[in-house]
This record gives sequence, C-alpha cells and structure tokens, in this order.
Amino acid sequence: MQNPIAALRRRNLAILLTEQFGGSHTAFKHRTGISLSQTGQWLGGERNMGESSARKIESKCGLPVGALDQPEMDTLAETKRSEERLSIPRFDTGGKMGDGLELRDQPGIIESLKVSPEWLQKNVKSYSAATNLAIVTGFGDSMQPMYNPGDPLIIDVGIVTVEFDAVYFFRVGQEGFIKRLQRIPTEAGMILRAKSENKEYDSWDISPGMDFEVFGRVLKVWCSRDF
Repeated sequence: MQNPIAALRRRNLAILLTEQFGGSHTAFKHRTGISLSQTGQWLGGERNMGESSARKIESKCGLPVGALDQPEMDTLAETKRSEERLSIPRFDTGGKMGDGLELRDQPGIIESLKVSPEWLQKNVKSYSAATNLAIVTGFGDSMQPMYNPGDPLIIDVGIVTVEFDAVYFFRVGQEGFIKRLQRIPTEAGMILRAKSENKEYDSWDISPGMDFEVFGRVLKVWCSRDF
C-alpha cells in the first residue's frame, strides 16, 4: 500500500520545482543542497522523502512547516508568490495641497502595480528605496512621444530636489506638471527650465520666487499604442 504522505511529498516536490525553480533541478540543488540524484529518486518513486528532508526543503524554500505534506501545496505556493510581489501605490494627489493637486487632462487613474522583486531589480534602475516608488497616471499631451495620457509612470518620491537634469513630477501653485527640468545658471542664480518632449509646447522657467515643489523624479514610463 502506498504511503499517502510520501505520495503527497512527491507530488508537492514536483509542484515546487515548477513554481519556484522553473523546473530546474540544478537551481533546486543550489538552494537546498540536495543532490540531483536524490531529487530524481524522490520524483521517480524509487525512494520516499523523509521527515527531516521535507522540513529542510520547506525551510530553504520559505514554505510553512508541513507544507509538503498538505494537499493544498499548489495554493500555498501561489500564496507565497503573491506575498513576494511588491505593490507600487498610486501617488496621492489629494493630500498634498489641501483641496488636491490639479492634473489637467488626466484620463482616469491607475491605482497600483504589483511586481516581483526580480522585475524591479531588472527594470527600474537607481531608485532611493522600493518603498519610495509610486505610480502616476500620465496626463496631457505635452510629453508625447515619451508617453501618452493614461500611461503609467513610476516615480521616486525620495528625490525631492533637482540635483541634475532629468524628468520630474512637480507642482507650481496648485497645478501639477511632468517635465524635463534643466538647471540653468544665471547672474541672478540657478533657475530651472521646464521642457516638454512635444515640440508644440514652449519651454518656461521656474524662478526662485515661485511656489514650487518637487514630488519625485520619473524613473520609468510606458508609451501605449492602439492596435
């Protein structure tokens, strides 16, 4: 008679290899220290996985104790994957200016993005901290073709000063803008020149006397296309 726990561990090991390691036995070996031959014997039913081996795998792979003995292993794996995702929230424009920051021609909003740590590492460069990332929904057409109205932008709210030329999300008075800011030295001191990507829009200067605040630097934009 087949040992039911052994059968569950064999099934759940196969799920784990697929879910966490993309089917790679070598990657599983590097994580757990378990040899390829032993993994193959467990999967092939030539040997049963013992108690200590099951607990070791769970510990090395970040699973709850006893997960390999449960019939809901696929649900547990999905739950763990979900918990590992990072949520990048929407930038709250309502709380910044009392009555709210005005973003002209904004066609709706994107509430959040959920990404894996791997995606963040490979796709978003030079951010101050993951907790400082926020989503702004693109508005207006002044920055086309960089992005279109309604496209998501990732900003770093940990950057609130213009130390170098880049694209920033900022306000002047109660109106919000996304522009490329260029530092321009003058006899009266440093001024910032706000430049649009759309050549139909003129550049304009931000002088020291203006009610100006930087909310963050734009790190990532998407430019959507209709098909």
